[in-house]
Amino acid sequence: MAVAEFDPYKLSSPRTFLVRMVVFVLLVGFLGVILHEQIQRAFMANPGLNGLIFGVLFIGIVLSFRQVIRLFREVRWVNDFRVSDPGLALRDAPVLLAPMASLLGDRLGRASISTMTLRSILDSVGNRLDEARDIGRYLTGLLVFLGLLGTFWGLLETVSSVGGVISGLSVQGEASVVFDDLKRGLGEPLAGMGIAFSSSLFGLAGSLVLGFLDLQAGGAQNRFYNELEDWLSGTVADARIEGEETVGGFGNGASDRTLNRLAEGMGSLIAHLRAEQGLIRDWMQKQAQETEEIRRMLGRQPSSSSSAKRKED
Repeated sequence: MAVAEFDPYKLSSPRTFLVRMVVFVLLVGFLGVILHEQIQRAFMANPGLNGLIFGVLFIGIVLSFRQVIRLFREVRWVNDFRVSDPGLALRDAPVLLAPMASLLGDRLGRASISTMTLRSILDSVGNRLDEARDIGRYLTGLLVFLGLLGTFWGLLETVSSVGGVISGLSVQGEASVVFDDLKRGLGEPLAGMGIAFSSSLFGLAGSLVLGFLDLQAGGAQNRFYNELEDWLSGTVADARIEGEETVGGFGNGASDRTLNRLAEGMGSLIAHLRAEQGLIRDWMQKQAQETEEIRRMLGRQPSSSSSAKRKED
């Protein structure tokens, strides 16, 4: 039984991350079915704002799944590119790796790229992955913002309703009538609190769901990026090794001639330096002799002047 050879540069499928996301969404949906009565009552407290929150949540879920699903085409293209023969057409042209496909062109199979090309490809892929995740992060923050908006909206309704109830109370009349008026008046503040708490509940729950999905999508994208970097780095290393072997494969005669010419050049340079050192040594000796003569001449002048002074006396 033949054992399949392990390929360290083969890109892994993001199927694991996709399965996790599907299981999580199913669990959230199952929990929603169980609590559908409570969720329905909370939703009806403010259908407009809560409907907007659910709409943003649905869009965020779709975009999170799309970020992972789109990696299947890129992984399949890279794996096909690595093992394809020259001239064989590849299926499923990449989207994220479109710059890489244009740079490599028709160099199928074991392509070799330079370090500069490697960095350009990785920067382009990294920027595209980050742009895809920016929308998901924005939607996660938007859900929190809508929840806080509903909270302040409900609190504003509550405060205004409580103020209206207090101003409308009258101490005159029977206690039962006053109590009935107070009970009817407190209905609006309680409705405002329902708006506040329901919107906060849906906003925070939606941000929790999108946060988990974004975490899984980010894990899939990071693994794709790291494995792509490993493969491209391997092609650069292979190209460097092949270049060294090509340089080392030249004839020994050519290498010997090169070394001989290098030795001759070094000998000429050393001889020239020695000649320069001799000239500098002769010049320094000549300067020393001239300095000694000047010192002797200066030493004779005081004695001559003193003898002439004695003759005058």
